Parts: sequence; C-alpha cells; structure tokens
Amino acid sequence: MNILETILNIIFPVNCEICGKNDTDFCLDCLILAPEAERENAKWIFSMFDYRHPPIKKSIWLLKYKNKKRLAKIFAEVLYGRILEELADLFVFENFNNPILIPIPLAPKRKRERGYNQTELICENLIKIDAKNSTKQNANFTFEKNILIKPKDTEHQARIKNRNKRLKNLKNSFMIKNPEKIKGRNIILIDDVTTTGATLDEARKTLKKYGAKKIFAFTIAH
Repeated sequence: MNILETILNIIFPVNCEICGKNDTDFCLDCLILAPEAERENAKWIFSMFDYRHPPIKKSIWLLKYKNKKRLAKIFAEVLYGRILEELADLFVFENFNNPILIPIPLAPKRKRERGYNQTELICENLIKIDAKNSTKQNANFTFEKNILIKPKDTEHQARIKNRNKRLKNLKNSFMIKNPEKIKGRNIILIDDVTTTGATLDEARKTLKKYGAKKIFAFTIAH
C-alpha cells in the first residue's frame, strides 16, 4: 500500500461489507462463509459463490466499477484453493496438465473507460499466489493475457434476458492473437460472473477453433 492509499484510508476508512472489519472491502473470513453457487452450470465451468448473495454481488460491482482492485487479491486467494482442488481431479481423470490461465477480455473501449480488466487482475494475483506456493519448475499454471482478445464492444450480457439474443450478441466477438501459444495446450478461463455461460462458451469455441486442447473455466460467482 502506498502513502496516498494510506492517507485516503485514514480519511475515508474502508470496512468489510459484512462484518465491518477495518482495512478491507470484503474480508477473507466473511468471503469464505458466503453461500456457494448452487444453480446449474455446464460441467466444465466451476463457480465459487452465489451471485444472488448481496455482499458477493456488491463486492464484484465494487471491483468492476469502483476501482476496488484490492478485491481481486481477496477473490484470487479463495479461488486459488478451488482451482488446485479441481486440478487434482482433472489431472487424474482428464489428463489436464500445464494449463494456461486466460482471462475473459474486455473490448478496448470498455477497458479504456474502466482503466483495467478485473479478470486480468484476478489472474495476476493467482500467479503471485502460486509463485509463493510452488517452485517455477512446479508451477500449477502459467498466465497469458494477450491471447484471447475482444476487438469490438458488445452489449452488456446482463441487459439481455433472452438466451438466443445473448448468443447472437456474442457470436464471433472474440479473436486469437499468437495462436501458436495455445495449440495443443490446456486452458483455464477466468471470469468474474457467469449467468447463462454464453460468454465462456463463445470464448471456449474460439480457443478450440485455434487448436486449444481441453478447456475448463472458473468464475467467482454464478
């Protein structure tokens, strides 16, 4: 934390949305106790929490739209354990090894407006956590943020209620740069929220088209 952030935290104290604990927007203890995602998901998509839980919904909103970047680290800490848990089974039953973390991208215009991509921040923190818990030779995954790109903006999926319209909105919305980096490789897609899974499904199709091997996805909420 830099000096400016310290001063701002003194003037404008930050408290956990649930328990009121100081110095964090959402403390790890409360996040762990949040209800798990129970709604039906595709078998290749793993979601941590129920998006209908108000503190989860608010914390994701704070991360995406209010520059609360510290939440990316908190989400990554919880997500990391879940990823390792699933990787243990995927390695045995799916021969899923040496995966690449790929965040769902934002269109350039939206990224400029926001100033960052929240899923990239989560991935960056996952890599930092993994570096502390493994050696470089035994890293659980690597990270590539300039492989899957979204060249143009699309309407927000949350605003589209009809599934067919959601699918049409996303069709051909992703592209691949440096396809040689994913050919024959296993992929872990990272996103903050999945609703119908249409965004992840379109990203998966695009990666498969360019030679990706097996693809699984992890999201904070569903």
